Amino acid sequence: MTRPRTRSLVRSLLAPAPPTTRRRTAGRWALGALLLTAGTSHLTFGREEFLAQVPDWVPLDGDTVVLASGFVEIGLGGALLVLPRRRVAVGWLAAAFFVAIFPGNISQYVTQTDGFGLDTDRARAIRLLFQPLLVLWALWSTGAWRDRPRRDA
Repeated sequence: MTRPRTRSLVRSLLAPAPPTTRRRTAGRWALGALLLTAGTSHLTFGREEFLAQVPDWVPLDGDTVVLASGFVEIGLGGALLVLPRRRVAVGWLAAAFFVAIFPGNISQYVTQTDGFGLDTDRARAIRLLFQPLLVLWALWSTGAWRDRPRRDA
């Protein structure tokens, strides 16, 4: 049985999002386009490069992980573009996705695996700094943090 607070949280996440700004909308569209492009590259020309980011400890076939993450990116990118009324929920999902794939970036740095032109420790370390920015971009552009469900509401 679902607890009342959990039901309230789910209901508020699925409620139509409040109004947003043009800057946030442009940021959401840009993030959506980036995710669509990245997801498409997972399935096509960048597939082998993305394998460099799949840690050895992942219990699935690396190619399966690359394909699955590509489909997730395409889904998230498309949702960011065509579901503006659900942007808050999609923003949280995108942020969670960026957090979930971060261990792959850490693994690429720790194992010194080349990929996407990241062929030095410095380049791989700089790449690590950008992952939190993607999380913030998802939360800001969708208004997910600003419009998050609150306990006092």
